[in-house]
Amino acid sequence: MASGRPGLFVFTLTMAATLTRTVGFHALHRLYRPEWSEARNQEVFGWVSDAPGHGHDYQCAVTVQGRLDETGMILNLASLDRILQDEVLAPFAGKHLNLDVPAFAYGKTLPTCEAIAAYVFRRIAPRLPAELVLERVRIIEDPSLYADCTRAD
Repeated sequence: MASGRPGLFVFTLTMAATLTRTVGFHALHRLYRPEWSEARNQEVFGWVSDAPGHGHDYQCAVTVQGRLDETGMILNLASLDRILQDEVLAPFAGKHLNLDVPAFAYGKTLPTCEAIAAYVFRRIAPRLPAELVLERVRIIEDPSLYADCTRAD
């Protein structure tokens, strides 16, 4: 119990909270389907289908939800940072997503904001402690465009 405030400690431990950590990385991508003609790619994707691709300074914001522990945290931030290093920064930073990330190879999933968010969500969720829930992964491609992948209820 907190001194002079009976019940404060117990109340804190029963409260749910969310924590969001954001990391940034630069990566290239190209929206291009090899099974389509150049004309069809241009018609559907415009200039973003042009070789060799184009870059973004992405931001990835990951939100987890859980109960506050005796430290007043839901998760040790160093633990979340390790997961983000392994699942976001290591595979994406400085990479060409179509060439360097097998899931986004030409002929597979296009590396759109939405697809990147879903990919990261699937990679992070199983790495969290069982008492935490991954609420959202947000991939921000630029100040005017982002995609969220959220847990299904």
